Amino acid sequence: MPALKIAIAQINCTVGDLAANASRILAAAQRAKSQGAHVLVTPELALCGYPPEDLLLRPDFFRACQRELDQLAQAAPIPLIVGHPEESGYGERYNSASLLRNGKVEQTYRKHRLPNYEVFDEERYFESEGTPCVVEIEGVRCGINICADVWESGSAEAAHEAGADLLLVLNASPFHMNKQGERYDVLRDRIAAAGVPAVYVNLVGGQDELVFDGASFVLNAKGELTHQLAAFEEAVDIVQYRNGAIESGLQMTPGPIEAQVYAALKLGVRDYLGKNGFPGAIIGLSGGIDSALTLCVAVDALGADNVRAVMMPSPYTAQMSLDDSREMAQLLGVRYDEIPIAAAMEVFAEMLAPQFKGMPADTTEENLQARIRGMLLMALSNKTGAIVLTTGNKSEMAVGYATLYGDMAGGFAVIKDVFKTFVYRLSNYRNSLSYVIPRNIIVRAPSAELKPGQTDQDSLPPYEILDGIIQAYMEDDLSPREIIEKGYPPGDVRRVVGMLKRNEYKRRQAPPGIRITRRGFGKDWRYPITSRYQDEY
Repeated sequence: MPALKIAIAQINCTVGDLAANASRILAAAQRAKSQGAHVLVTPELALCGYPPEDLLLRPDFFRACQRELDQLAQAAPIPLIVGHPEESGYGERYNSASLLRNGKVEQTYRKHRLPNYEVFDEERYFESEGTPCVVEIEGVRCGINICADVWESGSAEAAHEAGADLLLVLNASPFHMNKQGERYDVLRDRIAAAGVPAVYVNLVGGQDELVFDGASFVLNAKGELTHQLAAFEEAVDIVQYRNGAIESGLQMTPGPIEAQVYAALKLGVRDYLGKNGFPGAIIGLSGGIDSALTLCVAVDALGADNVRAVMMPSPYTAQMSLDDSREMAQLLGVRYDEIPIAAAMEVFAEMLAPQFKGMPADTTEENLQARIRGMLLMALSNKTGAIVLTTGNKSEMAVGYATLYGDMAGGFAVIKDVFKTFVYRLSNYRNSLSYVIPRNIIVRAPSAELKPGQTDQDSLPPYEILDGIIQAYMEDDLSPREIIEKGYPPGDVRRVVGMLKRNEYKRRQAPPGIRITRRGFGKDWRYPITSRYQDEY
């Protein structure tokens, strides 16, 4: 019986950096060859990175990809199965995977199922084709599928009917919490229908708001896990197919969900700054838990020398906030500066006094404090080139408790998709690794400290209730009536849903942020700003 050694290339590609991506593929191929591999399989669209979005509307982009693919074929030390975009001679465009062997592109498979949900928009760019593609390597017939092809029936079964002994699946599947279990389930469904084992090769790395976790794996013909690669890091691993079956190999154990999300945030920050060439990060510390967690992620992702923390106290800032911020900066070893804003507050108050004459103080004056801080942070960013990382969480983004042009000012929103309740879980997880977030920050009542004695719960439901309502409405698409039927207080449901809808204009102006849930306020949230739709109550 034939034996085949398949190399999984779980690599971190950069959108549009064709030469660098090709070099990464070649380096993985050289490593695979040294381990005796007969073929190396890359992730989906590895040559150009995923998702290339409207680069796929440019004819020159396809020409450049084709040139790079041809050069890669000539340089390949072993056969490669490479994901790449393809333009036919008639102008049709495909999400393709090709076998490169003997210096040329030998066979090409074109993706059948084009996802157009969640963060995906492939029907905008590609044509679908359902013709199966089976390539023979070392006497083993390998069927090729691409990502969404295995999330629905048809493509895997067609490959088996065309003679495939096993399935090679190229993926660019972004992370969200509990995603890996879903991947196992859908691939087991395809294996049960097709009766052949499957090798699932996934992309790793950050691309704007998306983080690809890798976590490539292999299931045998019974649907049993035989290989599980590490998540959130590059890897090359060998899968042995012998005597008609997959032999068991490396199986990495995933950590708790907090560890997975924290790793996703770190990778997202590191790649966003690294791939875009920012020399470092600036974070406005407040003494609160959101900025504390953001600072931890930045330091763990970039190193303390590349992160700067700035505390900007007002007359309403508690001494505890100052003490905790100083302690945390010292624990993490970052540069720490304090810039009091009282003088700027007085100047703005004086300038606006004639305009505000006879009008009581309200959130306008509170928001001015946030906007003064945002202006200072952006000035430091302009002067140094470092990017400002904003600190607003998903709960705040949903109901508008982040100030436009204030604490929303910045280039990247690290915890934009992290509910407040999960912020606490992540903070406790980080402290379990080493104590860096002062205990006061975790246990004290959260407050924006924009007026005396202020706490978040003065104007919001408890975060457990708030987050549950937001999740039910925006992630599960439940109506307010259905949310109330789940046991949430009707008054809270009405208020939270109303705030969520009213603040769409703010979210449209927010910086991109890392997606870690099934639905974030980004690519997969496309609600109109102007809308008079009345929800079902």
